[in-house]
Amino acid sequence: MNNKDSRHNLFEDAQAILVAPLFMAFAVLLFRHAGLLTGGTVGIAFLIHYASGWPMGILVFAINLPFYIFAVRSMGWAFTLKTFISISLLAIYTEVIPGLISLQTINPLFAAIMGGFMAGIGLLMLIRHQASLGGLGVLAIYLQNTRGWRAGKVQMAADFIIVGAALLVRDPISVGLSIVGALALNLVIGVNHRSGRYMGT
Repeated sequence: MNNKDSRHNLFEDAQAILVAPLFMAFAVLLFRHAGLLTGGTVGIAFLIHYASGWPMGILVFAINLPFYIFAVRSMGWAFTLKTFISISLLAIYTEVIPGLISLQTINPLFAAIMGGFMAGIGLLMLIRHQASLGGLGVLAIYLQNTRGWRAGKVQMAADFIIVGAALLVRDPISVGLSIVGALALNLVIGVNHRSGRYMGT
């Protein structure tokens, strides 16, 4: 099969862009209900949300705005447009889903692991369709494409910095569980994605 035949078509890209942010938004719901957080720009939004009470959706959208210039220059307009749509949908989903689902109780460890897996699946879908869910994801993909650094490892390093900063706004147990969630997220990406393995673009 040649590269032209293996490219994702418009419908395939559209379903990934619609569905992947939904996985991440549900992960955000689990994390927030358990008092946890994740990495990336969503993690930065969590830090500000816990400190200020500002809406998560607005924070996710606003924090990513400066990164689009970098995305255009390093990854091109198609990647940037798909990423912008994905992040915009994530911001919307994050605000809408809590009104559709009522969680009474959830085990924090389960929330960390399941939320991490769901977030990882969402990010993996977008990586395979040449898109992302945030500035740090853009940076991870860029470094993988230009320097050969594994996107999962780059994302993991950034995630640990963000989760470590959570000690300023959350208790140590919640931070520890958030690290478990970050490991689960990056395990999905690290195991299932390697540069050059997938032909679809």
